[in-house]
Amino acid sequence: MPTPAEQHFGRRIPGWLVLMGFLTALGPIAIDMYLPAFPAMADNLNTTPAHIERTLAGYLFGLALAQLVYGPIADRFGRRLPLFTGLLIFLIASIGCAYSNSIEQLSMWRMAQAFGGAVTMVVPRAVISDRLATNDAAKALSMLMLIMGVTPILAPLIGGQFLIFFDWHVIFIFMALYAALMLAISWRNMDETLAPHRRQALKPHIIARNYALLSTHRGFMLYSLAGALGSAGMFAYISGSPRVIIQIFAIQPSFFGFLFGVSATSFISMSQVNARLLNRFQPAQLLRVAQITQSIVAVIGISLSLLGLMTLPIFMLLIVFFMGCLGFINPNATALALSRHNRRLGSASALLGTMQMLAGALSGLAISAWSSPTTVPLTSIFLFCALASWACGRLAASSKT
Repeated sequence: MPTPAEQHFGRRIPGWLVLMGFLTALGPIAIDMYLPAFPAMADNLNTTPAHIERTLAGYLFGLALAQLVYGPIADRFGRRLPLFTGLLIFLIASIGCAYSNSIEQLSMWRMAQAFGGAVTMVVPRAVISDRLATNDAAKALSMLMLIMGVTPILAPLIGGQFLIFFDWHVIFIFMALYAALMLAISWRNMDETLAPHRRQALKPHIIARNYALLSTHRGFMLYSLAGALGSAGMFAYISGSPRVIIQIFAIQPSFFGFLFGVSATSFISMSQVNARLLNRFQPAQLLRVAQITQSIVAVIGISLSLLGLMTLPIFMLLIVFFMGCLGFINPNATALALSRHNRRLGSASALLGTMQMLAGALSGLAISAWSSPTTVPLTSIFLFCALASWACGRLAASSKT
């Protein structure tokens, strides 16, 4: 359990949380920065846009699998060593991506990149839960989104500007440089937060037991699914937004990042509103209201799409509301899922992240496979994800475990 001194923090964001934010930002950089380059990459590699979209789904699958590995390792060796190892793998794989000259090579290096980058999802969540109790952990996760939330705005913007002066390979060189910087800063400044008495032996039967306990814990699984399904809608948007915004609504790739940034701004802003409201309300209360609101927004979206009334301004307005709801859903569902698993936080964080990435990868594959010159595929996935997230949240709230 967190010590009394670690239970609360004030208005000032502590340095360790800033570092966790910049580490977590590696994920959005790897996911979002190359989105404007999809059409150019397809031409350069002599493949189709759908195959380029699938490299994103492959990256998400890699994130899902790798987190299951990093979780037990982080519970055995602490938070620092796995982090350094993962960052080094990501750095090498990013260089491999930059020098790929076929879709097969790119797909292989993207998978390796995911196996490295996954550590920046497991370790920051575990460090936050090492240091803070449930309500403060939810606040910290919201603040984490503020720090890392600028990245989904800047990443496609920077990627789009790179394409004006360079080709798409430079985007992956930037990723390698960012990983090198994070490795150097973490080596110098990051403290170990896993207490010696909480370390778990790295034995197959203990790892299997931990994951079995987590997967049969009703509250953990339902809250994790609530967050994962909510995030699946976001990943469907990330995968499908180049096609919808650049091809269907005929927006230039250099301007794509600005529109993409609107949704990210909504996500960031609402996560900060969530942090403030947690001073008055419980995470479960805020989660319920956000899920209901998101479901209503999704119903409106699919209705307008089916009626052929969807325009770019309406689409962007719906995205703002949909992503804004995620600013409440993600931190609260995560904090509630992790709140009762202090002795296996690494594994719990890993399993939660795996579920999130698997849901995101499946939604990304669905949007790449569902070819249509309309917004119906994307809004249909929004509706499914929102309703399924709401159902899991309601079942979790009624659970006694």
